[in-house]
Amino acid sequence: MISADLTQAARAIQKGGTVAYATEYCFGLGCDPMNRAAVLRLLRLKRRPVQKGLILIAADVEQLAPYVDDIPTAVAATWPGPQTWLLEPRDGVPGWITGEHPRLAVRVTAHKQAAALCRAAGMAIISTSANRGGGKPIRSDREVARQFKDEVDVILSGRVGDATSPTSIRDAVNGLLVRPG
Repeated sequence: MISADLTQAARAIQKGGTVAYATEYCFGLGCDPMNRAAVLRLLRLKRRPVQKGLILIAADVEQLAPYVDDIPTAVAATWPGPQTWLLEPRDGVPGWITGEHPRLAVRVTAHKQAAALCRAAGMAIISTSANRGGGKPIRSDREVARQFKDEVDVILSGRVGDATSPTSIRDAVNGLLVRPG
């Protein structure tokens, strides 16, 4: 059974809202990746330039199908888990997601609440750390509420995972580690 809070958060995403939720390492801010206004609003909240690009998280590989054509077997074998991969985006993936980068950052999350949110929303969602640009990632729902007040539509109560750092980001095309975990 899906909780009322999770249902409210999923509906907010479907209607163009912004949601804060727990992930593997910290609280994330998320929205519908294909809703330009929602993504730009999220970027304004974070004070993050669109050129930096964003990560998509999903509950399963199928939720990434609208964004990538090919998920190598070696990549899929690391999911669900705290590994973010850079993959070739499908034609038509908007620049407000990829930023100035040629590849798209994606992850099938192992965090139960984040995966449940993706399932309830029926889509992969934007996932970026809940903090202002350059600030430390936030690790509690209480701190999200303090820092963002009424700027976020829904803040899901929850606990972050056991990760001690943000997920690693690796380029699936050339194997390079872009950001250590």
